Amino acid sequence: MNKTIDWFSNVITAEYWTDLDFWLDVGVSLVILLLFLLWRKLFTKYFFKGILAVSRKTPTDLFTYIVLAFDKPVRMFFVILGIFFALKTAPFTLMEPETLSKLMRSSVIGLFSWGIFNFIPYSSNLFTNLTHRLEFEVDKIVMPFVTKVLRFILLALTFSIVLDVWGYDVGGIVAGLGLGGLAFALAAQESLKNLLGGFIIVTEKPFTMGDWIKTPSVEGVVEDISFRSTQVRTFAQAVVTVPNATLSNEPITNWSKMGKRQITFKLGVQYDTSRTSLERVVRRIENMLRNHDEIDQETILVRFDSFGASSLDIFTYFFTKSVMWGEYLQVKEDINFKIMEILEEEDVVVAFPTRTLHFEKGTQEEKLVKEYSIRGEKA
Repeated sequence: MNKTIDWFSNVITAEYWTDLDFWLDVGVSLVILLLFLLWRKLFTKYFFKGILAVSRKTPTDLFTYIVLAFDKPVRMFFVILGIFFALKTAPFTLMEPETLSKLMRSSVIGLFSWGIFNFIPYSSNLFTNLTHRLEFEVDKIVMPFVTKVLRFILLALTFSIVLDVWGYDVGGIVAGLGLGGLAFALAAQESLKNLLGGFIIVTEKPFTMGDWIKTPSVEGVVEDISFRSTQVRTFAQAVVTVPNATLSNEPITNWSKMGKRQITFKLGVQYDTSRTSLERVVRRIENMLRNHDEIDQETILVRFDSFGASSLDIFTYFFTKSVMWGEYLQVKEDINFKIMEILEEEDVVVAFPTRTLHFEKGTQEEKLVKEYSIRGEKA
């Protein structure tokens, strides 16, 4: 620092303004920096594109992923290398050589970790492709979660290595954290619960990415799961973030796991429908369902079920093959139209709630007389 201050004070007093060797050395440093920046430009425009073109011709995508992951770190490496050599050849000292060396090593470690950080998601793609080839299915929710875990471990390792480069005792820091472990655990117990909840969700797999789930807390489509929470997009297109600890302790209904989707209702017809017409309607509805391409044939129930308060009730119970909501509604609509067609052909009318009131004639007349006499007295 003293050398730096001395150099600036000398510049202020114009000691070096007339020193030709000084300016030549400064020019050499600038040329070195510009050369590295030029090499970076050439690497980006020609060399990198050539490597990428060659890598895409390889049997696997591994080399391509490595090139893409280390593209930006390598570009930044040229800049850092240019600054390093420019400062080494400069006629002045901005920092101690040992400090400059530590900065250089820390930068290289950081850039290398940056490349691995970028490569981790690509490696999950390679692993997914490998499992497809081996016909070994891995749940979609596992790889994003593993990617986050690996990235977290990488950042922790990088931080500890950089601390070691600067002479800090990493073991002592860890031991110091151990002394305050109880206080840390108490303060971070909610975070730990959420982390454990995330591991439970990943291992038990009650749902995966893109599944439609319903819990007491939220209903919607799962978009992402992290260490602390799970993001669910509701059907109103809002994103709800639910802590993993809460989600792992709630009953979860996974509608996407349905193999088929239920339709059940009661069809009420008027009481003046004849027995023969009612029986034909029941048989024709059942026959229609058994010949419908979109209806699961395992369970189809159509029965005259009960004498309702204002109708003769036909019970229907069946399943659609598709579980997608839009397709399900389309099949349901088609079934409803076909049932209406059957009712029209059989001249059977759907009942609506009615109530018939019977009054005794004498009693009704007495009530009317009494009501008029009360009104007359009040008048």
